[in-house]
Formats: sequence, structure tokens, C-alpha cells
Amino acid sequence: MDVRTPTILCVDDEPLNLKLLKTLLQWRKYEAITAEDGYNALEALQEHKIDVVLLDIMMPGIDGYEVCKRIKGDERYKNIPVVMITALSDTESRIKGIEAGAEDFIVKPFDRGEVIARIKMLLKMKSLNDSLLSAYEGINNLTTFGEEMIRDFDPVRFNLASNVDSIVNKIIRHRDSDYEKPALVIIHSIDDTDNWRMYEFKQGQLISTPIDPDIACNKCVHLKQKAHMYYCNDVCAMSEEEAKPFVRNFKGIGIEVNNIIWYLGEHFCVFALNYGKEVTKYDTSVLKNLVMQGLFLRSLGSQVAETQGAFEYIIYALARAAEANDEATGNHIMRVGENCVVIAKELGLPEHFVETLRIQAPLHDVGKIHIHPDILRKPGKLTQEEFNIMKLHTIYGTKIIGNHRRLTIARSIALTHHERWDGSGYPHGFEGDDIPIEGRIINIADQYDALRSPRSYKPGFDHQTTCKVITEGDGRTMPQHFDPQVLAAFKETATQLEEIYERLRD
Repeated sequence: MDVRTPTILCVDDEPLNLKLLKTLLQWRKYEAITAEDGYNALEALQEHKIDVVLLDIMMPGIDGYEVCKRIKGDERYKNIPVVMITALSDTESRIKGIEAGAEDFIVKPFDRGEVIARIKMLLKMKSLNDSLLSAYEGINNLTTFGEEMIRDFDPVRFNLASNVDSIVNKIIRHRDSDYEKPALVIIHSIDDTDNWRMYEFKQGQLISTPIDPDIACNKCVHLKQKAHMYYCNDVCAMSEEEAKPFVRNFKGIGIEVNNIIWYLGEHFCVFALNYGKEVTKYDTSVLKNLVMQGLFLRSLGSQVAETQGAFEYIIYALARAAEANDEATGNHIMRVGENCVVIAKELGLPEHFVETLRIQAPLHDVGKIHIHPDILRKPGKLTQEEFNIMKLHTIYGTKIIGNHRRLTIARSIALTHHERWDGSGYPHGFEGDDIPIEGRIINIADQYDALRSPRSYKPGFDHQTTCKVITEGDGRTMPQHFDPQVLAAFKETATQLEEIYERLRD
């Protein structure tokens, strides 16, 4: 297994002792760092990942007792075992060493076998301690994330994928020194799709890469029938019934597995690969916490999606009801929403805003529910009195929609979709930037579809004629009615608007 080599810091003011210790440690395949005094020892701790300190007591400058106190008094190093190597064998010296924080003592002249035996014991102890601390840190980080997610939960902005990324980011290795953490995490089916994604931390950020399910692990899906957690340090010794198929398939896509922890469930699978140490049951506790949060997010995501679907359905149903006495159709409602999306994207507006615009734009004429059918369906030109009544549909729309925060954009659209950039629109004659961006966008999106659509009082125009009316004017519709930037975006996206109209033609 490719794991990190333990590093031993040897501190002694006698070069011969340092050379002897270094040779002994290297012969046993340990990495040895040497320091000739206490100050150099403290510097070495900052520069290297030290696992055990072999510390002479009698040294110039600061002695071993003081060095040990500083090590144990520093939050970064306090868990590193310290072995004091000394010629002093009296009880008082040992008590002083224990008070300084030393874990063990070796008396000079030391026995080589004893030194190695004590190092092995302390490394095992430190490994268990590090695993416990790492597991605690991992579980604590995931718990904190869960608390923050619940505290800040917003169903409108909930994104399952980004939340999963955040969870993985809490447990994956960020630096080479994070040998207690996995180098790779692979997740299957956090949602209802059959997706596999591989996560790794590169160049300061979490990278998520899709894996072809046919190449990855689908041949092993029968193993998911009963949920279980498992870990293994010796992949060569795994049986065919355990995870060898996964390991073989991972190798097929260029992933060599040194050690592995996995969870296999009916709806969710997680693999944590290539820790820089032997994995233990403590590491499985961290992954189990990730699994629990992943399953919670999956359930939450399903509920959010179901609620969002119902929300969109109600919006569309209300918009259709508003058109019941009008000549407009459900396809007009859909086309206007799609038109808004195309223009908003061209303007570079945020993705969440664009999606909200798509969903809520259909409510722009909801106020027509309060307009008499004789006015809505009149074949000829409206009288001034009738037109004044028609204008009120913008006000009625805001009253119907109300003040719910999820419908803020819809309310704004209903009120301002007939306002004009030059101030000649209604109901309030807003001008320029006083008109919210959603009102400026839907004004031109609705105008395009209205010109294209046949009505009892006019034929439907073709695409070229409609674009000419909007960009050059025809007396009733003029270019100065539109925000210049929105008009420019319309020109850039006109072909897309034509495609939308043809695809959703009545």
C-alpha cells in the first residue's frame, strides 16, 4: 500500500549520536530529520510533518525539557510523541521529563532494538490518535455544515449538486500533508439519475468529473441490494464477493486503488480511495456521516423538486385561466417565457434570475381575469374608455399575485410589462432605469410574440416584418420604447426567438 513514510526528528548536540540514529532509522525505512539543538528542532517542526521526536535532554541554548514543553504547548504539535534520550537515570529527571510532557524515555547508551520497538509503539499510538482526531474533525465539519445548511436553507435557491460538493469538500484531502483523508471520492446516484462522479482536490479547488457508468461500476450494481459499509487496506486480498469488481473497474479508467472505504446502498453509493495511511473503523464513521447527510440531501432535494413542480404548475394554471377570455393561448404564455430567457441570457444576467423569469413571466397578463371579455375580444380598435379599462390589467395583476416573496418578479412583471423606456407606457409612465429589468425584458419579448400572433383585429406578421417593426418602428411601436441594451440583445437573439415561435406555434 502506498502510504506516507513516518518521519522521525532526532535532536542531539553530538553529531555521532545523530549519525547513528539516522542510519538506524533509515535502515528501518523511516525518514530521519536531524537537529543539533533545540532551536533547530523547533524550526524543523515547522518545515516537516514529524511523527515522533527523539530528544536529547542536555543541550546548549535550550535544553530538552524546554523544547518538550514548547512542543506540547503548541496546538499544532502537542500530539507528536516525544521520547527523551538521556544519560540521566534518576527519578527526579524522569519526573521532570513527564511534567514537560514526554511520552517515553531511553537511557544512553541506548539499545538499537529498544529504540525501534519504542518508535513502533509510539507510531501505532499516534496513528490511532490521529485517526480519532481526524474522524472527530471530519464529523464535526460535516455536522457544522449540516447545521449551517438547515439554518440558511432556502428552497428557492437549493441546489443538490452544490451541496454534495460542499460535503465532499469537508472530507477530501486538500494538501499532501492531509494523509488522514482520501485523495479521491467517487459518488453514485445522489439523485435519481444513474450518474457517477469522481472528486479530487487540484490547484486549490475541488474538481468534479463525470465517470462513464458502463466503464465504472454498473457491472457491480447487484452488490447494492443490501446497504453496508466496508473498508479494506489490502485490495489484493479482497474476495470477488466484496469489492474486487469495483477496484478492477476503477483500474480500467486509470484509478489505482491502494486502500478503500465504501458504502453501498439501494439509492446511494460512496467510495473514498487512497488515504495516506491505513484506514480504520474511525474513518468509516466519517464516511457514514457523509452518507447520512447525502441521503438527507437526496430526500430534501426530492421534496424541493416536488414543491417546485407544483409551484410552476399553479403559475401556469393561473396564467392559462387569465387567457380564458382572451385570444391568447397557452403557447403564447410559454413562448413569452422562453423569449425572456433567451434575451436575459444574452444580457448576461444571473442564472437564478433567468430561471425565475422563465417560470414567472407567464403571469404578465394575469390581471386580464378582471377585464370584460367584450373588451378582450373586440375585433376593432378600442375606444379611449375601453383602453383605459384595459390598462388596469397591470394593476389587477399585482393584486392577484400579492406580496409573496417567491412571486416578487411576477408582481413586478405584471405591473411594468407595458412601461416604455421613453416614459410613454402605462400604468405609471415609468422611464428608463426606473423600469425594473424584468419589465424591460418582457416588454420586448411580449411585443415580439404579439406581433407574430394573429388576432381578430390584425393578421400575424412574419418574423422579418416583426423585427422591422421593433427595430425601425411603425408609428405605434418605436425603437425608443425599448431599453437600448435590451433592444441590442433582441437583435442578437432574433433568430432564436423565431425558432421558439415556430417550435411552439399554436
